[in-house]
Amino acid sequence: MDEKPNFKILLILVCLLILAVFLSLGISWIKPPHTLNKIFKINENYIRPARWWHSACTGVQCFLCPFNCYLPEGERGLCRVRMNTGNKLYTLVYAQPVAVHVDPIEKKPVYHLLPGSSVFSIATVGCNLRCTFCQNWEISQAYPETEKGGIYTPEEVVRDAIAAGSKSVAYTYSEPTVFYEYVLDTAKLARAAGLKNVLVSAGYINPAPLKELVQYFDVVKIDLKGFNEKFYKEVVGGNLRFVLNTLVELKKTGVFTEVVNLIVPGLNDNMDEIQKMCAWIYVHLGPDTPLFFSRFTPQYKLTNLPETPIETLEKARSLAMAAGLHYVYIGNVPGHPAENTYCPRCKRVVVRRYGYRVLEVNLKDGCCIFCGYPIVGIWQ
Repeated sequence: MDEKPNFKILLILVCLLILAVFLSLGISWIKPPHTLNKIFKINENYIRPARWWHSACTGVQCFLCPFNCYLPEGERGLCRVRMNTGNKLYTLVYAQPVAVHVDPIEKKPVYHLLPGSSVFSIATVGCNLRCTFCQNWEISQAYPETEKGGIYTPEEVVRDAIAAGSKSVAYTYSEPTVFYEYVLDTAKLARAAGLKNVLVSAGYINPAPLKELVQYFDVVKIDLKGFNEKFYKEVVGGNLRFVLNTLVELKKTGVFTEVVNLIVPGLNDNMDEIQKMCAWIYVHLGPDTPLFFSRFTPQYKLTNLPETPIETLEKARSLAMAAGLHYVYIGNVPGHPAENTYCPRCKRVVVRRYGYRVLEVNLKDGCCIFCGYPIVGIWQ
């Protein structure tokens, strides 16, 4: 008895062969589903093509930050706000801030830019780190579809900043790296309008995107959260070496940089590590780099921990001064003498503060009025 061919199997094989030919030729009409439409109504005002990515295998790879997330169709990066749809990477938060405030510049904290001036602060949701002590976790760890703000264009940000009497615009609260495109466009317009730009970041960004961005910035404030890789991996959700790379890159670009270290009891308060951190800053960033030691208060996932003892902050400051750093501050302790800026030469107060208030400024043309020593910063 003759054996009959299985036409169903043959048909499947032929179809697979045809599909393979089409794929090898890159036929454009074979497209993955646009899963973004299932979550958002695509609106070019805030769903915009992202920068810093390339096609990879059957998805895309984002190389904005050191995680270099590989994203198949419909997937998001660790930041929650960058998504592959149709094998293209989109930012989901363009011109969609959830926090807009006018702050004193000292709140950032930034102490060497126009003391006593106001700064226009904006933030969207999202962050590429997972700090268990985050003070703005409600927005940094949120998804854009759950924390929708209104459309607020770069042009409107600059217009309102000027109307509010602010001298600068700060990209802050969450992590501005993850709303990169919004930051870049706004910073360009702000600079053209005569405003200063302030980036408040954890520094978790790749060198090429950083270099493009900071050419429009006057001050960058980096949260150096500790000086221990284990601490960074377990408490912060990243790697220390990438933040140190960012700080070195900032030094190369010449943009003025201030550094803050939040000291959390029992986690990053080892004085040997703090001493090594201060020595590293002195060697790689220079003695004129402002350094803040800020007081931790219980919040987010670390409500079981106590506030940082003031004595711990003072000891850390003493180590930094002994390492040769000229401008070392204690933050989140209103009224402490280490809120003031002191002249490195004559040791007199050149900027006196109480909390976010500036009580006096003893500078003329950027120099100490008592001895003439130049004080680093942007004073006018």
